[in-house]
Amino acid sequence: MNSIDELRTLVEQELLNLKYPKNPSDLYEPIEYILSLGGKRMRPILLLLAYQLYQKDLQKALKPSIAIELFHNFTLLHDDIMDKAPFRRGQSTVHSKWNENVAILSGDAMLIQSYQCLCNLPPKLLSQCLEIFNETAIQVCEGQQYDMDFEIQAEVELNSY
Repeated sequence: MNSIDELRTLVEQELLNLKYPKNPSDLYEPIEYILSLGGKRMRPILLLLAYQLYQKDLQKALKPSIAIELFHNFTLLHDDIMDKAPFRRGQSTVHSKWNENVAILSGDAMLIQSYQCLCNLPPKLLSQCLEIFNETAIQVCEGQQYDMDFEIQAEVELNSY
């Protein structure tokens, strides 16, 4: 079984292997930028940890793990705009470095790319995985809406939070 550090290295290498066109640069440079800021990469690592409990060939799970990381970073681009955050991981946010429209469009491209990575799943697993992925994506949107709703409330009950 691979260690967390070994899995993180696999994920980082797979992210480095993602190749983006040079143009339009304002679409692809922000994606490369946000992915270069690092992070713990726990979401893809957790997928790989779970996978290796049952299977040995991690190559088959790498693209789906990257899909989760791309999706997560897509949500960060949009969340930073909504929160008007100037920094992410100690660096300028994409919307601060470029602008909000660039951040939205680059985030959208990352979302699409996450689905492209999932398309590498075997056909018998694709439908089931897409169902879970989509349900989770909706829950992320719901959570973000609650977060925005809570910002304008004087009090938020613990149950609601």
